[in-house]
Amino acid sequence: MSTHAPYLPAASPALSVEDQEALTDLYVRGTPANTLRAYERDLLYVTAWKTARFDLALRWPESEATALAFILDHARDLSDAPSDDHSRQVAEVLIAQGLRKSLACPAPSTLDRRIASWLAFHRMKNLESPFGSPQVNQARSKARRAAARPPTPKSAHPITRDILELLLATCRGSRRDCRDRAILILGWASGGRRRSEITGLMFEDVSLKEFGEKSLVWISLLETKTTAKGKTPPLVLKGRAALALVHWIEVGQIKNGPLFRPVSKADRVLKRRLSPDGIYQIVKHRLRLAGLPEDFASPHGLRSGFLTQAALDGAPIQTAMRLSLHRSMAQAQKYYDDVDVAENPATDLLG
Repeated sequence: MSTHAPYLPAASPALSVEDQEALTDLYVRGTPANTLRAYERDLLYVTAWKTARFDLALRWPESEATALAFILDHARDLSDAPSDDHSRQVAEVLIAQGLRKSLACPAPSTLDRRIASWLAFHRMKNLESPFGSPQVNQARSKARRAAARPPTPKSAHPITRDILELLLATCRGSRRDCRDRAILILGWASGGRRRSEITGLMFEDVSLKEFGEKSLVWISLLETKTTAKGKTPPLVLKGRAALALVHWIEVGQIKNGPLFRPVSKADRVLKRRLSPDGIYQIVKHRLRLAGLPEDFASPHGLRSGFLTQAALDGAPIQTAMRLSLHRSMAQAQKYYDDVDVAENPATDLLG
């Protein structure tokens, strides 16, 4: 990783070489890996965009005119634009480079994220950002409103308890089956874990001290999308969920290192960590075996399904959030709002 990257602190003449290296190391260790990867992708994109748009490299600080052009180029659908439209030509260059998917107007969240990264690059260099000027800021607000669209769910359907049972029923007796059962049931019962959270688990993150006496397994996540390192509360698995995880640990002979690993065609457990895409393939495979379309749900369906089931069962949203680790009540409330009003337990208060 280059120490000259804009998402790392700029060199300061007031610091010694050792202190500058320590500051850079602090930024790397203190920034989530997913954020660093997003910074790298966004830096690649805005650099390529400016080269194609102006045939110039990025400037620090960047000009307001460039910031405004960036917003304008990403605030409209370019599919109907004439072939000689400069913004369309730039977009076609980015598509050819694999940096842009289509000429359609990007989602407001995508534009917001790239601008947020560009702002962060300026902060790292102790520079004022052009995106803070009144005109640019207003244009950004108008672009967000003009391109507003209904939110699309990350999973076509939530994996509620009945769907989860169908998936678990396809897990028979092989090592792969034991692993998939443990992944599905942990991903659901621990509060709806994200793919990266499941694959990031280590054997050392699991405590079996209370399994023999209480059938409890405690899990410590290093960090999540909404919690910082060392600030994530321990999560618990009970009963069937705890048993499924312990069974996988025994069958897979997991004694250290990654908790979930690939299993070969010969049903041999490998040493390396299972990738997040592996979770996607597992969900798709189990849906197919259960007689459901492969696109019926994605891994995020475990998360949405947990909260949806909590709403169906009448669990208070605060208790569900203690496991899902949602930071925003409004975000978690969306899953509760999606439950059919006829299924809401509050409709039965009169009896």
